[in-house]
Amino acid sequence: MTATAALMAAGATASPSSEFKSPDGNFSIDALEALGRVGAPCVSADGHTVLFGIGYENLAENNSNTDLYVLDIDAKGEPRKITDTPKSESGAVWIDGGRRIAFMYPDADGNAQMWVMNADGTDRKQVSQHKGGISGFLLSPDQSRVVVIGNVKYSRTAADIYPDLPKATGRVIDDLMYKHWDEWVTEIPHPFIGTFDGSKVSDLKDIMADEPFEAPMKPFGGVESFAWSPDGKVLVYVSRKKTGKEYSLSTNSDLYAYNLESGETHNLTEGMMGYDTMPAFSPDGKYMAWLSMEHDGYESDLNRLFIVDTATAEKRHLSAGWDYSIDQFAWAPDSKGIYFLAPKDGVTPVFSINLDGKVSQLTDECADFAALAPASKGRLVTMNHSMLRPNELMLLTPQKKKAPVLTALTAVNAPIFDQLTMPTVEKRMVPTTDGKQMLTWVVYPPKFDSTKKYPSILYCQGGPQQAVSQFWSYRWNLALMAANGYIVIAPNRRGLPGFGSEWNAQISKDYPGQNMRDYLSAVDDLKREAYIDPARIGATGASYGGFSIYYLAGHHEGRFAALLAHAGIFNMEQQYLETEEMWFANWDMGGAYWEKDNAAAQRTFANSPHRFVDRWDTPIMISHGEYDYRILASQGMAAFNAAKLRGIPAEMVIYPDENHWILKPQNAVMWQRLFFRWFDKWLKK
Repeated sequence: MTATAALMAAGATASPSSEFKSPDGNFSIDALEALGRVGAPCVSADGHTVLFGIGYENLAENNSNTDLYVLDIDAKGEPRKITDTPKSESGAVWIDGGRRIAFMYPDADGNAQMWVMNADGTDRKQVSQHKGGISGFLLSPDQSRVVVIGNVKYSRTAADIYPDLPKATGRVIDDLMYKHWDEWVTEIPHPFIGTFDGSKVSDLKDIMADEPFEAPMKPFGGVESFAWSPDGKVLVYVSRKKTGKEYSLSTNSDLYAYNLESGETHNLTEGMMGYDTMPAFSPDGKYMAWLSMEHDGYESDLNRLFIVDTATAEKRHLSAGWDYSIDQFAWAPDSKGIYFLAPKDGVTPVFSINLDGKVSQLTDECADFAALAPASKGRLVTMNHSMLRPNELMLLTPQKKKAPVLTALTAVNAPIFDQLTMPTVEKRMVPTTDGKQMLTWVVYPPKFDSTKKYPSILYCQGGPQQAVSQFWSYRWNLALMAANGYIVIAPNRRGLPGFGSEWNAQISKDYPGQNMRDYLSAVDDLKREAYIDPARIGATGASYGGFSIYYLAGHHEGRFAALLAHAGIFNMEQQYLETEEMWFANWDMGGAYWEKDNAAAQRTFANSPHRFVDRWDTPIMISHGEYDYRILASQGMAAFNAAKLRGIPAEMVIYPDENHWILKPQNAVMWQRLFFRWFDKWLKK
């Protein structure tokens, strides 16, 4: 039975991916928007059933919606849809031994609350009534208690200062971190612990009452920032207990243990100076594991795996000697080892590590894995994606004295991809100017013909320290670029994880240096191929990739015929004082521009892209979101103005309702259309 037939048999509406019909067999913007977005799996207590979400964009309504599905691992059947609602379910987990499901869903006021329902989706009931809603929850092992994430007031309003001016809107600010990523910081998240009797959450208590600190940490922290001890008597949580200027300068978060009986809190990682995150107790309760960075102020430091003996409090760096940064992990059910994900050599495989620190790589696919959910019989439910396919659920099954077997559990988007002829991806090793070899992904158009000449686009990664692995993006989709007739060049330049800590760290305080030469090495290496038209090469990127475009605009020596920058840094001095996370600016730029004796900082600011506008000679498109408080839209506006004043062909699009990313469906389609309109104009004959 096909996925469409299974859904229709269950009384559900056919998915958008099943309804999509390609007019020409080419991967298009419409095909990209029609894809189902598979969420992370949650495995039932018996290890046999997977719960997960699938989301779809609704272009007409300019929103998206996620419904829940379940899948029997052993039945090898189609997923069964158990919700069909106008709003998205999220954070879904099994409860009551797999008989019911707890999840988040909006209440009548539009605020997310905790709900429960039967395993088949029936008998839905709202069980929390937290004022203002919640952004996550985590049940204790016996499910008698729950911690929910709720917001508390942080900053003063005009009415707080002058009650006689209730309509005044001015913000009174007296310290840093008044804005963060895409919001003015008026509230911060706190953990509230309450009781749960199966039908109601009650007696919620803020365990950080009167503490002006975030837990979890913004902007990305969630329930992975909490861990219940196996007996349910202790909640471990992540917090960076700093505010204002001190907060803006530091990445020193810690793990705190809150004792429910005594009400006392103890710092478990005192003296560990970098990020400490993701606490998780072993199933047998003998250990707690977490991820830890060494240096305060370095947010892209090597992410190390630590464990602590819960009986002796002895800490151990479990991944010592393994020079790759760990993204996420999960304990094996027998507590004898840990599964984890880490970028390595251009992909993100699944690894395991035993309690002696021995690391084994469990997958060797040309793909990135993105979830870890242990199941029955030693199996692991995960999901993977590549530059050519979005996430699907996978099952990793161990074999005696053989490599584990990987099988697909879902094929949500097969109805779309079965209609398409997709691009191809090649791994290419490129020599760099300092005598090293750089892994570069090259994405070729469908039906690539080496006897023809093609336009090409250099992809410049953001971060700056985010892997160019086999990633799938709904904004920076390299397959979509290739499907539009471009050869895409995606180098793993200096400053990217997956090639050892030295390669990753090199970019810090060297923005205009080796990584820029790496970009040009990749372009020059590909230009030697007869199928690359040297007169029709473009370059694009966002965030640090946007900085790269602005910098290359003044240093490319005729290599590029068109450029496109999104949310990029144009003026480094301006950025230093406009951004919010000062630890990032200080570590990467080397310090403040007024530190005249600081050679690293002076080198950074002397090489700011805005200082080389006199060399600009290439058409450039610029885009930015006005809710981007990390890199303000004024950076893009300044770059656009500079280009126009220099007489350079330029176009700018400003999104008044977007942040560092373009998230709304119609804006996303608009952005893709503008992207190809721009490059087609300058790079296609």
